[in-house]
Amino acid sequence: MSPFLIVLLPVAALVASSFVVVQQGTISVITMFGKYRRILSPGLNFRIPLIEKVATKISIQNRSLEMEFQAITQDQANVYFKAMLVYSVLNADEETIKNVAFKFVNQQNFSQALIRTIEGSVRGFVATKKQAEILLLRREIVDDVKESLDQTLETWGFHLIDLQLNDITFDEEITNSMAKVVASNNLKAAAENEGQALLITKTKAAEAEGNAIKISAEAERQALQLKGQGIALFREEVAQGMSDATQKMRDANLDPSMILFSMWTESIKEFAEKGKGNVIFLDGSPEGMEKSLDRIMALDQLKVTNNK
Repeated sequence: MSPFLIVLLPVAALVASSFVVVQQGTISVITMFGKYRRILSPGLNFRIPLIEKVATKISIQNRSLEMEFQAITQDQANVYFKAMLVYSVLNADEETIKNVAFKFVNQQNFSQALIRTIEGSVRGFVATKKQAEILLLRREIVDDVKESLDQTLETWGFHLIDLQLNDITFDEEITNSMAKVVASNNLKAAAENEGQALLITKTKAAEAEGNAIKISAEAERQALQLKGQGIALFREEVAQGMSDATQKMRDANLDPSMILFSMWTESIKEFAEKGKGNVIFLDGSPEGMEKSLDRIMALDQLKVTNNK
């Protein structure tokens, strides 16, 4: 190997090491002799070879973390949580990146501190609530954790994006008792609904029956009214006919009592033809006929007197 190549190769390696490529979504932290120097943004960056060193690379993208833990309610019931945490670096400012890079020894220590802090916050909230309330307070638990953690995480250079409580469970005995309570409440609600439905059905049936009776009574009243009007009209027509016939007989110098006698004989004829088992006793002698005629004439004379 020529002396020229021996000198050129180290120089080329030194020049190559002076350039640093930082990937998108990542920030590199540069130290010099172990002390913080500066940060490198995504893209091609220059550093002083052999003096400046890339101490760590920090991702500013969102991160997720799954966790499981237990809490105890105010009435001493065990609650088991399965949660997913979404967080990220607060921003790309230099002070923030310094906090992220140097607050904790490594990422594992940070994750452990984050998990324990969230568990403590949830346990503190659950300890003030009763077991029956927990399932209804999922959103309140998340809001309380976010409120208590935001300030702490900012001092570490991070912020909490979201906390999802994917599963909340209890001990088997508590779960069974809760299921029995729900079942009994459902049965009670079903019984109440059935009772209401039966009451509504009977009420509607009574209303329908009352309306039917009312309609029937109204129809019967109208029928009787029309029947009475028909009978009154019939009697009026009969009276008018008899009055006209009597007047015509008087105008013809005939005895009007013949009309009454004729009506009487017609009535007897109707009884004889259409009667069903009726027995009528009549005096067929001349004296009896004369008496009957005198009585009819007397009735006619009484009507004339009353009309006057």
